[in-house]
Amino acid sequence: MTATERRPAGPDHRTRPDRPVAQVQALGAAIEGWGRSAGGATRRDDLPWRSTRDAWAVLVSEMLAQQTQLSRVVPAYHRFLAAFPTASTCAAAPLGDVLRAWQGMGYNRRARHLHLAATAVVERHDGRVPDGLADLLALPGVGPYTARAVLAFAFGRDVGVVDTNAGRVIARAVEGRTLRPTEAQAVVDAMVPPGRGWSFGQALLDLGATVCTSRAPVCGTCPVRRRCRWAAAGHPMPDPARGSAGVSTTQARFAGSDRQGRGRLVAALRAGPVEPDGLAAAAGWSDDPGRARRVSDALVAEGLAVRDAAGTLRLP
Repeated sequence: MTATERRPAGPDHRTRPDRPVAQVQALGAAIEGWGRSAGGATRRDDLPWRSTRDAWAVLVSEMLAQQTQLSRVVPAYHRFLAAFPTASTCAAAPLGDVLRAWQGMGYNRRARHLHLAATAVVERHDGRVPDGLADLLALPGVGPYTARAVLAFAFGRDVGVVDTNAGRVIARAVEGRTLRPTEAQAVVDAMVPPGRGWSFGQALLDLGATVCTSRAPVCGTCPVRRRCRWAAAGHPMPDPARGSAGVSTTQARFAGSDRQGRGRLVAALRAGPVEPDGLAAAAGWSDDPGRARRVSDALVAEGLAVRDAAGTLRLP
């Protein structure tokens, strides 16, 4: 198959870009060049993990940033790495200490996953975060995006990364349609300019975060606006980014949810043990002790808390 040939149009065969590969590569070069441009006010060079190639620090930043605003991630990143500068120090610490360092980040399962990943790095890779895709994907809590982000941003590999920001750009500008995960990954991989995996990945994420935004894209400043399929079609609805691979959907309401109660319980446990008669109040459900008990049972089952014979709840 030549660079300009395409696979059959049926959805089961769409594992390569709809556009000729040369055009996709040109889009990638334009985005990467925009990211390196001197006038890149949209670049997010203030993010501290962009100044390191330490694979553990990059992994920590990616785990922290999942489903979390970056303004909250930056102080947590500094705090967490001050406590656990290496995978070995994290693996050697009790999970309770890791959960304390995770304070304010929510989604405490991620802290446990990172602790388990650190343990796996020590046991399987002599304390060094691996540089192979299969080995990274085998780490607890590491999915396709995180694994490829570590490869691109720590090891400089020419692999594409697809998060919610990149997914919008790909669905709107490159393909002009909703994409499945394998399709989006194939498109981004084809866009990476040789030897530019780090700079292209950062530029693509910045473009989606600051220009090709969810609600009000700033098309006038987009470096690929003249090649954008969605713009060329007049921005028809529905937005092709909605439901596309990598693009996050609206989360369920947090206030009053079990997630909120879980977060309150873990926050209380960071301060000290919670006795059985204080469980409902700690979860914020003084009038529903049964719900508080159910949520605390889930925390114990997931390894995020332990309960002694007297029923007192503690961090691991």
